[in-house]
Amino acid sequence: MTTAEPGSGRIARAAAIYGFLAVAALATLFPLIWTAVGSVKPGVEVLLPTFFPENPTLGNYTSLLGGQDFYRYFFNSVVIAVFSVAGNILLCSMVGYALAKLSFPGKRLVLAAVLITIMVPGVVMFVPLFITVNGLGLTDNYGGMIVPFLVGAGGVFLFRQFLLDIPDELLEAARIDGAGEFRIFFRVVLPLCGPALATIGILTFMSTWNNLLWPLVVAQSKDLYTLPVALAFLSQGDGTVNYGVMFAGSMLTIAPIVLVFLCLQRYFISGIATTGIK
Repeated sequence: MTTAEPGSGRIARAAAIYGFLAVAALATLFPLIWTAVGSVKPGVEVLLPTFFPENPTLGNYTSLLGGQDFYRYFFNSVVIAVFSVAGNILLCSMVGYALAKLSFPGKRLVLAAVLITIMVPGVVMFVPLFITVNGLGLTDNYGGMIVPFLVGAGGVFLFRQFLLDIPDELLEAARIDGAGEFRIFFRVVLPLCGPALATIGILTFMSTWNNLLWPLVVAQSKDLYTLPVALAFLSQGDGTVNYGVMFAGSMLTIAPIVLVFLCLQRYFISGIATTGIK
């Protein structure tokens, strides 16, 4: 009778865990893989229950780029995402700095308001937000899609948590040297906030780029449609749906998000870890 080696049980458990994780990762990625494969299937072949295309083609991409106002929608998405990211990086970091390092009357009330805002579902604020934007005359223009999201409570809280770890002695030394608060913020604090800046940049870019409901309501003219809105309307018209073109549009819409995340993932993971967000 033979006995199992001491490490065999540990190896078996590790193999089971990695096997489960591999299956879970494949299940998570399968919709994306299916979309990528479907985007190169011609005609009705995309509806067939086969995984690999018999006659792969880039016709869906050429049809999308040539027959639709794809570049206009892409430009709108880029403009809205860039300004939203820039606004959140600047304003969230400034408010977070004030809540973390400055003393002023009502500081705890402001922090409580930020925390309460995080807990309120965004859909609850949809109607009053639209009424406010409409009253300001910001519907059917870039302002209506950018201004309401220039600063977010989640970004403010993230920056506050990150800035709490910056030593107060560093800021006091700058004040002794005669630096004002704005100079301290831009010359001392911001250079130390790389992980937090990357984290809020990625999160803001993803939420803005993928936003469908708000641009659909605010953008009342087709020229202001973003990519998600344009993809939603690809199935309109004569009632037919070209799934191959929709898959191609989905892949082109996903590509910028994947690229941004791959470029900043190291800072993103560091930012999440150092701010204590779970």
